[in-house]
Amino acid sequence: MSGAACPCGSGRTLETCCGRLHAGASAPDAEHLMRSRYSAYVLGLEDYLLATWHPATRPAALELAAAPRPQWLGLALKAHTPLDETHATVEFVARYKLNGRAFRLHETSRFEKLDGRWLYVDGEIRE
Repeated sequence: MSGAACPCGSGRTLETCCGRLHAGASAPDAEHLMRSRYSAYVLGLEDYLLATWHPATRPAALELAAAPRPQWLGLALKAHTPLDETHATVEFVARYKLNGRAFRLHETSRFEKLDGRWLYVDGEIRE
């Protein structure tokens, strides 16, 4: 995938954007982690998604390969709000198709920095 555009919509290549985080680099903030998690959903990187999920809320599995699989179409970031040194929220809209129908996931996600790494805690779905 050398030179491929990053699915998160940053305009950078996957290698220089979310790919670095997928390979083990630490996200500098909650926004970068959220973008890398969206890219991981697009790419089917279940291990990465579970590894970046807060242990208190992490599911046992995600079953990303289960049919029907969504076709991810794009990500729009609405807001990144640092609350303090270890807590932040990110509001986003992710567009996807499932069985030929278009959907939007509008969520405000909560993140916590634990042991020096940002983790996804949970999210509030917005209408």
